[in-house]
Amino acid sequence: MRSIALLTSCLIALSSLCAAELNLTQSLSSKQILPANFKPPQVFKNVNLVRTTNLDKEYPREVINVIIENIDSKPQSEYYLPFESSLLSRVGGLEVKDKKAAGKLPFKVEVVEYDSYSSTQFYLIHLPEPLQPKAQQTLSISFSVLSALTPVPATINQMDNQYVQYTFSAYSPSAYTTEKQKTKVKFPTANIPDYSVLDAPNADNTEDPQKQGSTFTYGPYANIPAGAEELVSARYEFTKPLTHATLLERDIEVSHWGGNLATEERFWLTNRAATLANQFSRVSWQMTQYSNPPTSALKGLAMPLRIGSLNPYFIDDIGNVSTSRFRSNAREANLELKPRYPIFGGWKYSFRVGWDADLKNYLRKLKTGDTYVLKVPFLEGPRQPEGVEYARVELKIVLPEGATNIHHETSVPLVASEATIHRTFMDTIGRSTLHLTAINLVDEWRDRDIVVTYDYPWTAGFRKPIVIFSALMGLFTVVYVIGSFDVSIGKKKTA
Repeated sequence: MRSIALLTSCLIALSSLCAAELNLTQSLSSKQILPANFKPPQVFKNVNLVRTTNLDKEYPREVINVIIENIDSKPQSEYYLPFESSLLSRVGGLEVKDKKAAGKLPFKVEVVEYDSYSSTQFYLIHLPEPLQPKAQQTLSISFSVLSALTPVPATINQMDNQYVQYTFSAYSPSAYTTEKQKTKVKFPTANIPDYSVLDAPNADNTEDPQKQGSTFTYGPYANIPAGAEELVSARYEFTKPLTHATLLERDIEVSHWGGNLATEERFWLTNRAATLANQFSRVSWQMTQYSNPPTSALKGLAMPLRIGSLNPYFIDDIGNVSTSRFRSNAREANLELKPRYPIFGGWKYSFRVGWDADLKNYLRKLKTGDTYVLKVPFLEGPRQPEGVEYARVELKIVLPEGATNIHHETSVPLVASEATIHRTFMDTIGRSTLHLTAINLVDEWRDRDIVVTYDYPWTAGFRKPIVIFSALMGLFTVVYVIGSFDVSIGKKKTA
């Protein structure tokens, strides 16, 4: 018995020492503070810039293709991209690539701040190689803007169509002079009752904007100075919900013993659509369920899961929600969620969903050593035709007890990453856990994975059985010792 207890103590001490070796990669985003009188050095010029804004979803998606030229006498590698301060906090998923080498990794991007009271802040783009004097490079800059659409009018009747307004600058914001540029805006419909028309003609001496179906083109414009803007707006029909998740907590738990990958997601949703002018009518709502007309209410959520997912559940603040459907076969696994009530503009709904999966589909062991590689989606969640936006995503990956030398890598821009210990039933030192935080994501990031590598020696797998065995043997010993005591009151009879 003493030898078993001694062995258990040695294993616990060894695990504690190994846990100190926990090592994490740094987050992919950072913030740099610059002097208050900072101005981007005028070492570049934009030779030609084309900005495309896609409004088919609830969040505008912008792609800026720009040819930059180094006009300085020295090689330059830092390109500044300005944003209005109120807009910067809602920009998400900003990526910069070489337009002519789209297969390469994105450039390093970080937020810089030079004056907290300034109306303009910057992203700093690091070119992978310094651009030589008079040399040119084509950049492809893409990002999304959250909470950018405003319902106009703000209140509507239950069966009315919804119109939203989008305000932007006809000139693409730039910290450098732009020789030639234009902006294309793609609307989801041709029903655009109100939009801005600029008084002065563009460089082609034509009406601004030019209309082709549901696409508007502002420009081209010539020789636009740095920092120039021309605010315009458009109001168009968008009778769809504006689904906004203020917070998504996503937990992934790895179990080597059970060969299981357990996932749980907790959502705090709100619909940013126009609010109801009158009280909600259940009768009118049920009458429309057969014709299924467009509505700004959120009626359901479709969650495509990885093939092989099983045992799903759907729970809200009241309890289990039975109005869900799970379809799984060898080609797909779809979880269809239907809330207890339609979520109209201004309404909120919080719930959690979870499911299991076979661990072997996500985990592999290297041929040499005790290193394992885990590859899981950073974000899953619903996939809606109108899109879903996430203000904050917190991912927690719980690894087996005894995992050490932990590293992670992902293309999702992170704002925070830390390592903690998660303790649950029959744990000794607790399980190593990654906490990763990202902000301003959209459902298009569903296809991005996170890769986690860690060491897990075979001896660590016997920690819990030894602890359970030792605890049971200790309990039996205590019961045996207590049972051997004579607690009787009367004297023992002698022969």
